[in-house]
Amino acid sequence: MLNKLGNIDFYMITDSNLSKNGIVTDVSNAVDAGCKIVQYREKCKSTKDMIKEAKKLKKICNDKAIFLINDRIDVALAVDADGVHIGQDDMDIKTVRRILGNDKIIGLTIHNLEEALEAKKLGLDYIGVAPIFQTDTKKDALKPCGVEMIKKIREKVELPIVAVGGIDKQNLKDVICAGADSAVSINTVLASNDVYSEIKDFIRIIGECK
Repeated sequence: MLNKLGNIDFYMITDSNLSKNGIVTDVSNAVDAGCKIVQYREKCKSTKDMIKEAKKLKKICNDKAIFLINDRIDVALAVDADGVHIGQDDMDIKTVRRILGNDKIIGLTIHNLEEALEAKKLGLDYIGVAPIFQTDTKKDALKPCGVEMIKKIREKVELPIVAVGGIDKQNLKDVICAGADSAVSINTVLASNDVYSEIKDFIRIIGECK
């Protein structure tokens, strides 16, 4: 999976509460802009509605972008997503791998070097380091770890790193130069009137730093 994740840059996460035009439109714009990885994150809808929506998003991503589901292993299985992204308090990695199989992508949120080193042993495909900066998108977010944490993890862990939390176009270069392979920016992108152009800008800046 490392090769499949080797060329990711901007990492799209959906949020139906922040979206101005609906997440189906957002994901369509993201993929058109060149986004190579999309995570469907939904906390408020029924399982039935999530599956229905996820099927639409997977069709948009098709062979253009990796399509992941946040937390919900059942939804990922139902729509044959490319994989899942889970948190520290979700199902253990060995069980997730057993359920999904070896061909699916599994990403894990980590907050410090210790969790990153543990993730290295678990057969994960990538890690999401969070939160880098202060963020209002996730109400239960921990204290920001800063770009120095990315540097520490990069020195010890070869897995692709996705940086998450409070990232915008002003601090994006610092994040990528610190060693992150990819970055998430939910507020900046979804609060925009032009998701396509915002993501284009993020992809350009990331490309300039690599």
